[in-house]
Amino acid sequence: MADGVFNISKGAFVEKVRDGATALGLLLLKVVEADDTLNNYDTLALLLAGANTECDFTNYARKTGITGTITVDDTNNRVDVDIPDQTWTSAGGAGNNTIVKLVTYYEESAADSGRVPISYHDFSATTDGSDLTAQVNASGLARAA
Repeated sequence: MADGVFNISKGAFVEKVRDGATALGLLLLKVVEADDTLNNYDTLALLLAGANTECDFTNYARKTGITGTITVDDTNNRVDVDIPDQTWTSAGGAGNNTIVKLVTYYEESAADSGRVPISYHDFSATTDGSDLTAQVNASGLARAA
């Protein structure tokens, strides 16, 4: 497994972040299909209707309203998009999950059918009641080159 950009978002995620910088969200998965299958989902509704299961540990909620940042790198002819690290306070304890994947998305509407997945990242953690912090990727959420 690895990190990747969903097919639906290739070439478009920078524009989405530019046009709606606070319309980004993040969810965690405890069961996930192969990366080649993940690439093909066009909405969160379709992703979750597949063989993927969202986390449900104690104190879990999707992170929404995340502000994305865009960095234009003229020297290397690319654009990097990033989001700040996200923390779930007292994650788990009463109900725990083993997390395998983190998914970022752009919210075009309030329903999962209007949330467009941007990227997925390997994220290996098991909740135990401690704070859980996710750094999406040390070099950024995604890169357009």
